[in-house]
Amino acid sequence: MLTIMEKVKNAINIEQDDHSASITLDLTGLKCPLPVLKARRQIGQMAAGAVLEVKTDDPASPLDFDHFCHTGGHQLLKSTENNGVFIMRIAKSVG
Repeated sequence: MLTIMEKVKNAINIEQDDHSASITLDLTGLKCPLPVLKARRQIGQMAAGAVLEVKTDDPASPLDFDHFCHTGGHQLLKSTENNGVFIMRIAKSVG
């Protein structure tokens, strides 16, 4: 049986490097809910279609950002993990 983290990792590990980030937020050291709250504030100031890259080391981040994108209508372009640091690329919703 897969853990929740494995399910999320399998569901959102999309490798699309054709979208370069407009803005990068380094939110390492912050714990839930701060990474999503800071990303929400930043993405609210961005143009539709712009790409936000978020770096965090909170283990809950992949699931939190998947939910954030789903509920906000944003597109999660990429979610990866390397040595405990998660990197998410999010395209702001057009509508």
